[in-house]
Amino acid sequence: MCEVLQIAKSTFYYETKDEKNEDVLSAAIVEIFHKKRKAYGTLKIKVKLKEQGLVISSRRIG
Repeated sequence: MCEVLQIAKSTFYYETKDEKNEDVLSAAIVEIFHKKRKAYGTLKIKVKLKEQGLVISSRRIG
């Protein structure tokens, strides 16, 4: 089939990664930030999200 469509096998078998819903992540970040009296920075928010099972880079949080 790949030969007929003239595409690479890796393209045919490529599966996208399930990305977390951006709204859910943003809501979680904002909730933690406001819950801690707007005193938490990206590193502390990252730790709290990791405790909840969400792994996100501090750069993305910022």
